[in-house]
Formats: sequence, structure tokens, C-alpha cells
Amino acid sequence: MKNTKFLIQAAIIAAIYATLTIVLMPFSYGVMQVRVSEALTILPFFTPAAIPGLFIGCLVANMVGPYGLMDMVLGSAATLLAAVFSYYLRSKPLLVPLPPVITNGIMIGCMLYYAYSVPLPLIACILWVAAGQLIACYLIGYPLLRILKKYKKIFELH
Repeated sequence: MKNTKFLIQAAIIAAIYATLTIVLMPFSYGVMQVRVSEALTILPFFTPAAIPGLFIGCLVANMVGPYGLMDMVLGSAATLLAAVFSYYLRSKPLLVPLPPVITNGIMIGCMLYYAYSVPLPLIACILWVAAGQLIACYLIGYPLLRILKKYKKIFELH
């Protein structure tokens, strides 16, 4: 039963992440992106099932995004890395949204600069991506974390 619930949680998180990203596509890709689905990166606070869920959701979203294979690999890796770090920071709720800001800022900022020759300085690419992540993760994600804390029993795997 525990494995089934884990798989169901991961699948639901993946589906919601991918759907939000694709439906809000004009805001989800680019140097100044506010990927609203990144607000879900707080979910490792509640369940380890969010780690594969966020990774797969991001991978699916990046399959239909404008940056192709490079974003599928680097963007999904950044989300996976951030989800793992967020899970380990769950004892400090205020820090849970921070790993996606850092990993995406650096990895996606560098990808846009080096692979796609965005006509901005590297530091500007990194900071613009990080700014979008700050909006998604702290202005949307952190309040979501505080609201969901009241209902955290739904995330329990046993």
C-alpha cells in the first residue's frame, strides 16, 4: 500500500506540474520566466514522492517546450537536484523554496547563455532566471506550503 500511494502521489504531482507549465507556456520558458508550476517545489517538504514527481513533470513539460533536448536534460536535472535539497531542508520550512531558485538560476541561466546565446551577460541570465524562480517559489510556493501544512496528513505514505 505504501508503494502504491508513493507512485500515485508522484504521478499526480508530475501531472499537475506538467499541466501548469504547458497551459501557462508564455510564462514558463525564457530568460525571465515565472514558471508557476515551480511553486510545487515545496512539496518535498511533505512527501519524498514529490522528488520523482517534480522531475518527471518537469521532463514532460520540457519535452514540449521551446528548448528541446538541452532543456529536457539540464532543466529536469536542475529540478531533480532542487527537489532533493528541498527534501533535506524540510526541518527549515523557510529554506525549502530556496534550492529551486539557486539550481535553476545557475543551471538554466548558464544554459540560456552558453547554449542559446541569449544576448545578455551571463550574470544577467542567471539573475533573471533566479528572479522568476523567487516569484514562483516564495510568492506562490511558500504561502502554499503554509496552507498545506494544515492538511499534511493527506501526504502521509502509511
